[in-house]
Parts: sequence; structure tokens; C-alpha cells
Amino acid sequence: MATQLPHEKGFHISWDQIHRDSRALAWRLDGRGPGDGSWKAIVAVTRGGMAPAMIVARELDIRLVDTISVKSYDHQTQGEAQVLSKPEASVVGDGTGVLVIDDLVDSGKTLEVIRDLYPKAHFATVYAKPKGEPMVDTFITGVSQDTWIFFPWDMALQYVEPYRGTD
Repeated sequence: MATQLPHEKGFHISWDQIHRDSRALAWRLDGRGPGDGSWKAIVAVTRGGMAPAMIVARELDIRLVDTISVKSYDHQTQGEAQVLSKPEASVVGDGTGVLVIDDLVDSGKTLEVIRDLYPKAHFATVYAKPKGEPMVDTFITGVSQDTWIFFPWDMALQYVEPYRGTD
């Protein structure tokens, strides 16, 4: 039996789908912040978390949005997670009242690094794989560990020849 490459078991997400799923994430997070139920800030995990964070921020009327840049992938190969940039400590503190938003939790390595920085933050992703689920507090859709997710910002629309001739 031949081994599948990561892209051969793919889950293709459209812009419409990521928008719907990100709104569903916002609805699930609404009123769940500490104290009065509101959130004080969002930290988007760049780059994939930026689109969902923008939608969640709009839906929940959160104006303070910052980013944390963690590199853990080189194309389709996952490596050691390293923080490239992060919000000012005065903005995020220990994470109390802060939503950390990403598109996907895969192995959980990226969120583990961020959770060490902001232990009281609430971690939310749109999609979650089984190995990463323990690192996330809220997610919308679970996908199998061996599925590669194709996000719309990684794809381009183009003409494809039909399987049978064009006659």
C-alpha cells in the first residue's frame, strides 16, 4: 500500500466556509469571557489566524486585536515552533480576558508555546486535529490527523481540463 502525501487526503475550505465557521466560532465564544462575559482583546496567530480573528473581532465587537507570529511549518513540513514576534506584555499580560485565535490546531506545538506565554488566555481555533485538541479550549470542526487542510489563502482558482476530452 502506497503512503499518501499530506496533500493527497485534503479538506478544501472556501472563503465562504471559513467565514461561516469563523462566525460560528464567534457565536460559541460570545458571553464566555471572564467577569461580565466580554473579551478585552484578541491575539491572532499569524498568518492563518488572521482571517478568523478579524471575523471574530467584528462579530464580538472587539477593537483591540494584535498578532503573535510563531513559525512551525516550512511549506508542508512541521518543525520546532519559534516565536518571531508577540504583543507587548502590557497589552496581554497573563492572557486574562484574551482570545488567542488560530485557523487550525494540528499537533498543538504552536499553541503550547503561546499557552506558556499567556496561561490564562482562552485558545480558540476554527479547525482541530486530535493531537492538538488538548491545547485548545474551543473549536468548531474536528478533522482527522492525516488530513491536510487547504485554506483559501493558499489556493488559486484556475481552469482545469476535464477528465474526458473537450470534443
